[in-house]
Order: sequence, then structure tokens, then C-alpha cells
Amino acid sequence: MIMSVAESPKKAGLPREVLKWLLGLELSFSPKNPRRDFSNGYLVAEIFFSYYPDDFPVHNYVNGTSLLTKMSNWSQIERSLLKQNVRLPKEVIEGTVHCKPGAAELLIQEIYVLLTNRRIKSLYERDADFTDRGYQGKLPMVARATASGAIKSNLRLSEILADPRIDKNKQKVQDIIHMHQVQRQTERMENPRHFLRQRMEKRASRFSAASGQQKGPPSQCSGWTFGLSAPPLRSTAGIRFKEIRVKQAARQSTSRASEGLAHDGDAPQVPTDAPPSHFRCY
Repeated sequence: MIMSVAESPKKAGLPREVLKWLLGLELSFSPKNPRRDFSNGYLVAEIFFSYYPDDFPVHNYVNGTSLLTKMSNWSQIERSLLKQNVRLPKEVIEGTVHCKPGAAELLIQEIYVLLTNRRIKSLYERDADFTDRGYQGKLPMVARATASGAIKSNLRLSEILADPRIDKNKQKVQDIIHMHQVQRQTERMENPRHFLRQRMEKRASRFSAASGQQKGPPSQCSGWTFGLSAPPLRSTAGIRFKEIRVKQAARQSTSRASEGLAHDGDAPQVPTDAPPSHFRCY
């Protein structure tokens, strides 16, 4: 039996009926963050152990966080499911291992439908999408990610470590860039005024920069980027000089001090005919 791939739920978290079902299985710990708690496959093995105890011995699984532990647990789960003629979608497993948004929630709902033979209203027969497209759509256009931000958000480091083939990772990057370009084109069609205003602002800034260019050779732009006008130097024509008069000490105290220095040694006497003033520049 091959499980169908459904669309990731629009709301974060699991439905209430699925949570009640998980609580009734008496797992080793209650999952609080599905994206983190189900990524290593340990709780998934415990869920299948409740229905197939002979094929899913819990002592063979490790509750760890390393990539090797996750890959080992999930490979054992897939081998055990083949004995029951059950196959989980590969893209859903990879999305759960690499903590993609919505992957773990979708996987648990699919397992719930498989083991209980019940239906969930939030599941639809559509392609799985484990990107941040839904989250970006809720943000304003000025706060949405750029192309590099989209690559960083949708391509995990664990994916590169699990499959280090350059051609495979290159194809993933190209798919993310293509998705980003389609989103930008859709935004331009939905709100053309916003992008028209940005285009006019860029043209205005380029025109103002071009009008302020220097016509001289690049050597005349000492220390400044070629093509931008340097700030004008301050002219010295407006500088004025003001004479400041300094009040000198009395001649008697000056002569007494000079006589005392002469008795102490051959120190030079203080001249009494010093210039009465000096100039200060403002």
C-alpha cells in the first residue's frame, strides 16, 4: 500500500483528534514541537510499535539529534514498513528529517489515517510543498525574503550533508530561485504601483548622481569615488584676523624677578620690551 502525498496543513500544529490519538498511545514523551520531536524518527517508531510490536522493536532506535542517528532510525523504519507493504512518501520523510515546515505534521496525519482508517478534513490530494511560500505570502512586500534569503530558508545544511552531490544541490538551488522569481512576478502583477514607485525612485537617484559627476579626469578626484562630486573646500577669503591685546605685569615686579635670577646664576633675564600683543586666527 502506497500512501498518497497531501498538501501541508495551512494551520501550524496538529488537529485535535490527532493529538488525542497520540496521547492515548502512551509514548515515552509528549511531542510539543512536531518539527523537532519527530525529525529523528524515534517517536514514529514508538507509534508503529503500538500496532506492530514484532516489527518495530524500540530498543533498536536511538533518541538522538545527529544526522547519522536520524538516517539510521529512518532506514530501519522504512525496512520494517516494507514488511507490512507500506511505503511512506520519500519527500515527506526527507522534509521531516530536515525539519522542513509542515512536513512532520503532514507525516503524522498520514500515519494516523493509515493506522486508524479515519479521514481528516484538512488533507487534500495535492503536491506537497515544504517551503516557506505560505509564510512569505503573509508578510508585507517590503519584508519578504530576497533570492539569497529564500535559498537560506529553504535549503538546510543537513540536506547538503546527507547528499553532498553538487549537481543535486545545484538543482535544488535553481528550483528555489525559480520559485522566488515566480513569486516576484506574481507580486508585480498584483500590485504594479508599488514596483513602479520603486523603479521611479531608482531612476531619480541615478539621475541625481549623474548630474553631480565631475567632468575632470579621475586623478582630480583625490580620495573620492570617480563620478561623484567632492564637497567644496572652504574659502579663505572670508577669514578675518582680530588683534588681541594682552595686559602685561608691572615693570617693578618684572625687574625684581630678573635681578633674583641674575644672582642665582647666569640665567637670561626676562626681556621687558616683549611685543605687546599677538594675533589669533578665527
